[in-house]
Amino acid sequence: MPLILGKILVGVVVGTVIGLSGLGGGALLLPILIFAFGVPAIVAVGSAAAFNALTKVCAGWIHWRNRTVNLPLVLALAAGSLPGAFLGVLLLGHLRAVYGSEVNTILRTLIGVLLVCIPAFLLIQGQFGKFFPIKKRPPQEIYPAIVAIGLIAGFLVGVSSIGSGSVIMALLLIFVQCSPVVLVASDITHAVALAGFTSLLDWHLGTVDFSLVLPLLIGSIPGSLLGVKLSTVLSGQWLRFILCLIVMASGVRMLWA
Repeated sequence: MPLILGKILVGVVVGTVIGLSGLGGGALLLPILIFAFGVPAIVAVGSAAAFNALTKVCAGWIHWRNRTVNLPLVLALAAGSLPGAFLGVLLLGHLRAVYGSEVNTILRTLIGVLLVCIPAFLLIQGQFGKFFPIKKRPPQEIYPAIVAIGLIAGFLVGVSSIGSGSVIMALLLIFVQCSPVVLVASDITHAVALAGFTSLLDWHLGTVDFSLVLPLLIGSIPGSLLGVKLSTVLSGQWLRFILCLIVMASGVRMLWA
């Protein structure tokens, strides 16, 4: 029972932080699952993908009902991300077949690198345009680039469950000329499809632990509502900055474990 309560509490914390800062759930959850609960890396990846998919369903539905979703943008992202996710999970299956339990060591290293690089990119994202001037364009003018963004992010999600929200949103803000509300709505809607598809592949691979996912979900639902509520009175920017540093530190710790 104490272990279940601990998982629910982690769900509350992760859900609150996601609702308040917008930081991706995979980057926050993976270090906790691996370090605090001792979950093998390959199971942590599959379970985090399932958690991310289910936590974003309600938000995606709300955005869809509010008609803030750019469907062609979502479909362009999915055209790249779904094949990318398939390749990522295929690579995971191949690595497990070749290396057996050693695949967890390989994954820990990969996750560690991503946990250092992705938060670092998010921290400098706002300054990116100053050093590399890029003209933003409407989605319909750069669909091939959007498909490429989806492919890269999908592969990362397939291998690590990281990137369905943070990586795609950061790249869309750099390249795509569109209302922020529409970008957020489209990103969340696409994340439901990408994380859902990836979690089905992980389930087929046998790497989703639903006894881990369900308690996390029980906590994350009220946590996300609390986070959204707090976001109206607290600045998410400072929290996002601090969390990026914490996630980077956990990535370094994973690399040197």
